[in-house]
Amino acid sequence: GSGSQLIGAGAAVAALAIASMFVGVSDVSLPALLAGDPTAWDIFWISRVPRTSSVILAGMALSVAGLIMQLMARNKFVEPSTVGTVESASLGILVVTVAVPGAALLAKMSVAAVFAALGTGLFLLVLRRIPLRNTLLVPLVGIMLGGVIAAVTTFFAYRFDLLQTLNSWMIGDFSGVLRGRYELLWIVAALTLVGYLCADRFTMAGMGQEFSTNLGLNYNRVMMTGLVIVSLISAVVVVSIGSIPFLGLIVPNLVSLAFGDNVRRSVPWVAVFGAGFVLACDIIGRAIRFPYEIPVGVVVSAVGSVLFLYLLLRKRERRG
Repeated sequence: GSGSQLIGAGAAVAALAIASMFVGVSDVSLPALLAGDPTAWDIFWISRVPRTSSVILAGMALSVAGLIMQLMARNKFVEPSTVGTVESASLGILVVTVAVPGAALLAKMSVAAVFAALGTGLFLLVLRRIPLRNTLLVPLVGIMLGGVIAAVTTFFAYRFDLLQTLNSWMIGDFSGVLRGRYELLWIVAALTLVGYLCADRFTMAGMGQEFSTNLGLNYNRVMMTGLVIVSLISAVVVVSIGSIPFLGLIVPNLVSLAFGDNVRRSVPWVAVFGAGFVLACDIIGRAIRFPYEIPVGVVVSAVGSVLFLYLLLRKRERRG
């Protein structure tokens, strides 16, 4: 994709963002804003702008995190929600909620990030012990590992009567985003930038430890950097929004199909397409049963599961 195409894609995402600000039950219309309606302006700044900003930030960050995860695992069918990262972050939030019920949001994010890093590290450790490294076996191992962690989390949430709270973390929903409750997401914007700056190193690391070491790359340091980026992004999004599954899987793969595997050039496209995809799903979730709202995690899951199956079948046909 050329620079002009990327600018055009960014303009399309900006148009979706503007449309998103005027979709909702409350009367926030352009005529009302131009007329100086104080209620409309309050809703606009307190709810609509923070919500749209959080959608863009979460979409960009999770998509780039999925791309980094695929490079680390050397497999295009993994992302934070299919390798146990998100489930581990949820377990961390549950632990800190039980141990310190009045913990601040930043404390929950920190503990969730540590648990997410441990869960991701466990997946990578298990991956090294798989002898054949079958392309389709890797995501299945990650899904099973995530299922085990999710089962443990659900059991303890049931014992401590926190199942309803757990569900709010596992289903991505932007309806509760307000000014003062989403600012942590700006952290993931900085992490996305770091991921872009380190794109070439992640590409080299994705070629294997021996190859990257022969090129003079500190393989373990790069893997640790990727682990920190993926874990922090997953933790911040889960704490602020909830889980948005399949996003980090389908966006990098669709961008790869369209523009190839040049990671340095792919990262901006992954970020832009991820933001636009979540914006579109969020608008659909608000409009399909208006005035009620379907959580964006449900919409992304429905679309993402279909695309995930398509990518798996397409890969299998190409191999066959």
